[in-house]
Amino acid sequence: MTESKSKAVDLIHLADADGNRCTVRVTGRSQPGVLTGHDILRADVLVSASFVDARLEMCLSPQDLSSWQQSLAELTPGGHASLGGDRGLTLGVHVNDERAVSVWVEDPDRLTTTLMIRPPGDWIDEHRGRLQDVRQAWPREVVETAPLAYEWIPDHRY
Repeated sequence: MTESKSKAVDLIHLADADGNRCTVRVTGRSQPGVLTGHDILRADVLVSASFVDARLEMCLSPQDLSSWQQSLAELTPGGHASLGGDRGLTLGVHVNDERAVSVWVEDPDRLTTTLMIRPPGDWIDEHRGRLQDVRQAWPREVVETAPLAYEWIPDHRY
């Protein structure tokens, strides 16, 4: 899928009836056509509650998506999953119990906040599907052949 045909895809969408919401909306490739930045994805982190309404930017690497997939596979009450962290904004989800999650967003230069959200009971399965939607919209097209050496995957579509 070329960049011009791609639409924004929500990787994370946690919301409840009280108006608490956290969305990670992937909007495209960071540097389409540039070998070293092609597979890095741009995303908006939208956080809303009675005390906060923020839009922050985040970049997601293929490793971030793999880590998120692994975290979702192992997520149970008392567990947590996170995105980012070593490059700026960190977003984390802690499963408090079967009905509530704590979501924290930390952007060292702009905002640190925590929300309590009561998502639908099937939210983990839904988020596995969201991850697949992101990967389908922006498939990996670059491979690292050695440290700091990159090549296009054969038959890449860009």
